[in-house]
Amino acid sequence: MIRVEITPVWRFHRDGDSRALEVTLDLLSDIRATGKISVGAQRAGMSYRHAWNLIEKWSDYFGTPLVERRQGSGTRLTPFGEKLVWAAERLEARLRPLLQNLAQELQAEVNLPPAAGKLSLRVRASHGFAVPKLRELLARDLEGGVDFRYVSNQNSLVSMAQDGCDLAGMHLPQGELRPRMIAMMRGWLKPAEHRVISFVTREIGLIVAKGNPLGITGVERLADPRIRFVNRDPDSGTRILFDQLLVQRQVAASAINGYTHSEFTHAAVAAYVASGFADVAFGVEAAARQFGLDFVPLLTEDYVFLCRRQLLEHPAMQRVLAVMRGEEFYRAISELPGYRVREPGTVKTIREVFRVAR
Repeated sequence: MIRVEITPVWRFHRDGDSRALEVTLDLLSDIRATGKISVGAQRAGMSYRHAWNLIEKWSDYFGTPLVERRQGSGTRLTPFGEKLVWAAERLEARLRPLLQNLAQELQAEVNLPPAAGKLSLRVRASHGFAVPKLRELLARDLEGGVDFRYVSNQNSLVSMAQDGCDLAGMHLPQGELRPRMIAMMRGWLKPAEHRVISFVTREIGLIVAKGNPLGITGVERLADPRIRFVNRDPDSGTRILFDQLLVQRQVAASAINGYTHSEFTHAAVAAYVASGFADVAFGVEAAARQFGLDFVPLLTEDYVFLCRRQLLEHPAMQRVLAVMRGEEFYRAISELPGYRVREPGTVKTIREVFRVAR
């Protein structure tokens, strides 16, 4: 099995100059995180001297220093260096699922078709934090390979209904909003044919700056025009959930400053808050903690996978269930803030999971 990875390269051009400057923004990010050029150089596989020469070269190109060294306090980025790193982190968070999808397409082309009887498992799920952990374990474990694409809640459901995938990821809120989400899904599911596989639960709420300086404790505060919001993309399950929450709390979307500004991932909206381009976002706790932000919990979601009943007996599917139930998966999820394993790999019927208390 040949694995494909696509990573961005940051090149800068000046008008009238055919030469391009390639900047290793990961090196600057490591300096920001550790305060040490030596750590960034080691991670980049270069000497301290070479790293410093690169930094000086980049500073000359932009006409302003990127780092500054302070006696007794190590090295830190200048405001311009910080600006470059935050821009790269926002863009990488936005691009990561797309690049992984493109890599999966190329990987499918360069590898031979699976041998007879082997299933190349087709998984469609939204991009979060627990799902990539599962993807990593499955890609290492299944000899037949995993065709893993990141799509929205609704698109994963449509894909399964049209036989475009074997496993479809789905997240459902607990509590009062659950019946609304279930009502949107019922037409695509057949109780006799489909099954639900328990996966994880996750906390979702408001991502705010460290210390929550604006005192944002609920979606009602988002109607304040001075508060800048960054939203999830309209097709995402998180955006649908947010819209339902606004209706429940009687907050008009048109009153929210930034409602129409959307990003594709939880990490992307968190990066916008962390870099000061927004004051608040709606997303999972793990994204907030990744960028050193605070989090106001509002809801708990059940993340599950849907599949056809007949697929459960296939060896590849049995291996997926074993991975979900394994100790390594448990440890990986336990390290994600706001995530909990909840009967992982347990198979249930549609009626068991979608039953709504009256």
